[in-house]
Amino acid sequence: VQLQASGGGLVQAGGSLRLSCVASGRTSSSYRMGWFRQAPGKEREFVAAITRSSGSTNYADSVKGRITISRDNAKNTVYLQMNSLKPEDTAVYYCAAQLYYSGSYSRGYDSWGQGTLVTVSS
Repeated sequence: VQLQASGGGLVQAGGSLRLSCVASGRTSSSYRMGWFRQAPGKEREFVAAITRSSGSTNYADSVKGRITISRDNAKNTVYLQMNSLKPEDTAVYYCAAQLYYSGSYSRGYDSWGQGTLVTVSS
């Protein structure tokens, strides 16, 4: 599965952005799609995930209530709607595909996109 993320940019605190991730290749076999982020000088962290079939979602505690993950299987696209953005949300955001059920929604991802930069100014 090949992944292409887009939609990043510069936004003021309190603003919104919607990231998109288009998947190509063996998309029909992906069990779950996820978004991760890596801030400067920090390790990559889980943000949100959604299963392909049922649309079951999971979120990191730090983004609950502000960020929503969704998918359009017909378009092989996963979205990350980010509202009420904070400067601490500044990071490179990566989408990832979990091809098979691994027992974890935050680990065990097989394919990764190139990342899109989100910068939130105060």
